[in-house]
Amino acid sequence: MTALGTSDLDVFPLSFGGNVFGWTADRDTSFAVLDAFVAGGGDFVDSADVYSAWAPGNSGGESETIIGEWLASRRPDGVVVATKVSKHPDFPGLSASNVRAGAEASLRRLGVEAIDLYYAHAEDPDTPLEETVAAFGALVADGLIRYPAISNFSAENTREWVRIARELGVAEPVAVQPRYNLVDRTIERDLVPVADELGLSLAQLAVAWVLQNRNVAAAIIGASRPEQVTENVKASGVTVPAELLARIDAILGDSVVSDPAETAKNAPPAR
Repeated sequence: MTALGTSDLDVFPLSFGGNVFGWTADRDTSFAVLDAFVAGGGDFVDSADVYSAWAPGNSGGESETIIGEWLASRRPDGVVVATKVSKHPDFPGLSASNVRAGAEASLRRLGVEAIDLYYAHAEDPDTPLEETVAAFGALVADGLIRYPAISNFSAENTREWVRIARELGVAEPVAVQPRYNLVDRTIERDLVPVADELGLSLAQLAVAWVLQNRNVAAAIIGASRPEQVTENVKASGVTVPAELLARIDAILGDSVVSDPAETAKNAPPAR
């Protein structure tokens, strides 16, 4: 288990990404996938209010609705639910009114009293950051969310969010969600032999590689079948030897950060 920032959220180091729910995974398959995730030790589910508005016939919120129905059906203990705001067609951007309306809509779909982790999904250049930070702080104060978080923000604006939150005396973000992964399909040929040495699939190696970084609290996985979840969960207990990490970095060249300290330099100061 791993703590998320300064919060009291202690989670399994893999989070299930719910963008497949209501899109490539229907309701029954989504339930089976979530059941498999929990059976493997998982307790951290990630979604967004926009999932999956891009699919024909969808309007956004389908993923949250399925997660909410699964929670009501299974009533699992200790499952942490994260979702995001700013990309839903009805609540675009991070204005104070959209942040609150989006949170209220997500709460209805999820059927929970408070959202554990609420992300600003992407930067909004049309809204002053002070307004957004204050809006998230108000959600915490009013009990609609437990903790704010940030997704797809630059290092500069992440630092600025923390500065503003401290200045306003409101809750600071406890997690950031950047795009950080091992592999794209063009280098499978070079990496497959390394996956073979560890007895892992390429997907398992990718997850294990992410989790080697001490700055990563949880890696987000996706799956459209229960057996995929079962396989990926196995990577949570894998330690990749330093020699193999060096070989992977050599294969990938400058496309990855080999020293976790390089990532830490871009993070806001811990408190």
